[in-house]
Amino acid sequence: MSSVSFTKKGYQGALALVGLLLVAINLRPALTSVSPVLKNIAEGLSLSPAAQGVLTTLPVICLGLAAPLAPRLSRRIGPERTIFVILILLAITLLARPLSGTLGLFVFTALAGACIGIMNVLLPGIVKRDFPTRVSLMTGLYTVALNLGASLAAGATEPLRQAFGEQWEPSLAFWLLPAVIAALVWIPQLRVTHTARVRPPSSHPLYRNALAWQVTLFMGLQSSLAYTVFGWLPTILQDRGVSPVTAGLALSISILCQVITAILAPLIGGRMKDQRAVLISVMLLTLCGLAGCLYAPTQSLWLWVVILGLGQGGTFSMALTLLALRAPDADTAAELSGMAQGFGYVLAAFGPLLVGLLHDWSGGWDVVGILLGLIGLGAMVVALGAGRDRLVRQHD
Repeated sequence: MSSVSFTKKGYQGALALVGLLLVAINLRPALTSVSPVLKNIAEGLSLSPAAQGVLTTLPVICLGLAAPLAPRLSRRIGPERTIFVILILLAITLLARPLSGTLGLFVFTALAGACIGIMNVLLPGIVKRDFPTRVSLMTGLYTVALNLGASLAAGATEPLRQAFGEQWEPSLAFWLLPAVIAALVWIPQLRVTHTARVRPPSSHPLYRNALAWQVTLFMGLQSSLAYTVFGWLPTILQDRGVSPVTAGLALSISILCQVITAILAPLIGGRMKDQRAVLISVMLLTLCGLAGCLYAPTQSLWLWVVILGLGQGGTFSMALTLLALRAPDADTAAELSGMAQGFGYVLAAFGPLLVGLLHDWSGGWDVVGILLGLIGLGAMVVALGAGRDRLVRQHD
């Protein structure tokens, strides 16, 4: 009897893992599929550089604005059902986005960001609850899946546009398919129940906790660099003389390289009491890669996109790992996740927006490098606090 129970538990655990990874694959294609065809969208809909900046910023803002909805929906219908409903909504949104004109493009892009924001918040809590002894490994695995989805969308959208007769609309709509597949595989999770626990109100709310704010700021600042790369790197490279297909491929390879540090950084950092050295190291790699993409000769492009990917894979996976390492339990991890991703992604949205405005104002990309350097420096400063061996429920 015990062996049967163990086998069933193992099967359910494997199914939950597969479902989790498929959900993670859908957390970036809605964002990274736009930048490779951004110039085509702008030409087709007569969008100014400032409007393009708004288009790349909208989903990131909505990532943050929608984050507070996640715990409310989770309490009402459960995290598993919430994720299922949001996956279906995301699929519908991705279908409608390219087929609804200029206004629909902006509205449904914002809605797609909101869908992703809700799932972003729920996943760390599910990892902490279902894999409490494998938090760093699981965080690395679902970050790999996330990067895989982002890389596929970045690299395949422009070839898809060419395959669909030079039309960008079907190449964007294509990315509803992973959401549909994930929803179908997630269905068995709807039958899983977890005992609800009522936690007494905290006498030390996270919004009054300095460490929680340091984790939040690190999440926001590193995300600002990530979404700037997602939204603008192909355009930057095209303006430097790189072909559209190569520019999209460069973004794809950079994201694919994130897989390496997405696994290694949490495994290394999770075994250390103090994560500051890891956080600073991966942020330095990110800044070096950005500088190379902006200023180095394009002949060395592939070196810099690899370095950029290694840096950003580490910064993002460590930001997610901090949500679990700095929380004493699953409830606090979910609360910290909501705070860090809510405020953090609203902060992150200013990166792509300011890049668009600065490019519009200066007519080039040189001044953009200064902005990105300042964001990276700020991330390293707050990392010195966020990387400490502390728990957010402890008094400072």
